[in-house]
Amino acid sequence: MPVRYPHPPAEEYSDRYPNQSRSVTAALTIIAAVAVGISGAYADAALRPYVIVGDAIPASLTGAPGDPVRGKTIVSSRQTGLCLLCHSAPLPEEKFQGTIGPDLKGVGSRNTEGQLRLRIVDPRIFNPDTIMPAYYRRVGLTRVAPAFRGKTVLTAEEIEDVVAFLMTLRD
Repeated sequence: MPVRYPHPPAEEYSDRYPNQSRSVTAALTIIAAVAVGISGAYADAALRPYVIVGDAIPASLTGAPGDPVRGKTIVSSRQTGLCLLCHSAPLPEEKFQGTIGPDLKGVGSRNTEGQLRLRIVDPRIFNPDTIMPAYYRRVGLTRVAPAFRGKTVLTAEEIEDVVAFLMTLRD
């Protein structure tokens, strides 16, 4: 049965997982602070509703496909997406790629657009133990600078652009 989210549920994950190790908690704090702190100013004023079906958000958040060229720019950016902080990708021109998250090489072959969209929108819906920040969520977040509270990291359009780019990454 599909689950409708006018916006993601508000809950405190630090209360939900009190036995996390300090290193995971520290990593979460750093990633969330950096991601929200740098990009929050560009976030959507109002979240667009979406429907989760199984392990995916099958429909575009905008009703239109994203632009893979803009998506690559977001993934590569050290100010907007910050994806390469944790992930490595087949982008040899980008130095100092992360190893905390899965390699993005071939991600478009392993996942559907909807699965990728859910993992970007709010990866905790798919994996409650992930340290990846929610890029399209405004409530229930902890340790967010006051200036960026109530804002998403990426807009719906930017998420669609990232999904379009990730779908080009095939083995």
